[in-house]
Amino acid sequence: MLDGGLDVLDYLLITVDIALVWFVVYKLIMLIQGTKAVQLLKGIFIILGIWLLSNLFGLTTLRWLMSQAITWGFLAIIILFQPELRRALEQLGRGSFFSRNSSEEEDTEKTLQAIIKSCNYMAKRRIGALITIERDTGMGDYVETGIRVNGHLSSELLTNIFIPNTPLHDGAVILKNDEIVAAACYLPLSESPFISKELGTRHRAAMGISEVTDALTIVVSEETGAISCTKNGELHRELDQVKLEEMLRTELDYSAPAVKSWNWRGKKNG
Repeated sequence: MLDGGLDVLDYLLITVDIALVWFVVYKLIMLIQGTKAVQLLKGIFIILGIWLLSNLFGLTTLRWLMSQAITWGFLAIIILFQPELRRALEQLGRGSFFSRNSSEEEDTEKTLQAIIKSCNYMAKRRIGALITIERDTGMGDYVETGIRVNGHLSSELLTNIFIPNTPLHDGAVILKNDEIVAAACYLPLSESPFISKELGTRHRAAMGISEVTDALTIVVSEETGAISCTKNGELHRELDQVKLEEMLRTELDYSAPAVKSWNWRGKKNG
């Protein structure tokens, strides 16, 4: 028994209790990250901050208004966050809310290989492409500039989007997990004077998005067929299939099995 009437077991239970609460909060934040719910959550914190300040400075009318907002806030949260809550309950029912099962790891590997296969195919045929992979920073604002796809990622679908003279080929494709979220998206162009003059709009857009988010962006040059990748304001050029896969596995934290050599419908060189 320790001072204050609490023994070691009590302290251990309190620690576990706090850790579980923080873990659940973390999972909820990760669930809504990159969605419009993040902006709504910021609004809720602003209301709470105003309520605390009105209490501190004795602003009666403002305090009453904020109290009403908080009183009805629970119902508002259920209505506004309905899609996110529904998704959380579905994941909880599937047992995927707290852990990542083997099937998800298999899907992740398929996603990685689909990206590599598509980039390799387009590079050989000099099909220009701009592929942005969302990470921790939400890409919702940039998704809204394009056309929603919400399709399961496959090398065939990803390649087909960038085929010249098709409606979605111009602009960037935004990926999230194993989903093609949107195509024909506009990305901010970098104004860095250090970018080589020989690089075009795709490379400047890839650099631009890497300067304002933590996204990983792959560029396939239409002129040379060279593959480049940007991250954190850095441009990595002339990546072959092996180097591209190494970078994707390192940056996206994928496990690294042996590198595979892809053929397209049995053809080695197209």
